[in-house]
Amino acid sequence: MKIRFAGTETEVESFSLEEVLAGLKSSHKLILWNDEVNTFEHVIFCLIKYLDYSDKQAERIAWTVHNDGKCAILEGSFTEVEVYRKILKQEGLTVSVE
Repeated sequence: MKIRFAGTETEVESFSLEEVLAGLKSSHKLILWNDEVNTFEHVIFCLIKYLDYSDKQAERIAWTVHNDGKCAILEGSFTEVEVYRKILKQEGLTVSVE
């Protein structure tokens, strides 16, 4: 949903009851999904830049995503995982929280 305030447009995300209740769990996983849009190089770059993975770790994750379709890349509180989900989503990666 987009909302316009005094000439600026802001995108607002809404959450379902299921998503809010899921936020009450103590541990969540950030899942990176395979897609036909992002290159290996971009995925690896984002994992290194935002999640502080080494080159080798990031490459291993990229191959796991490519071969298995998805990979858990972070585990933590809902708030922490959600922050990284939004960052990686802005970079164009396909990510979700479980």
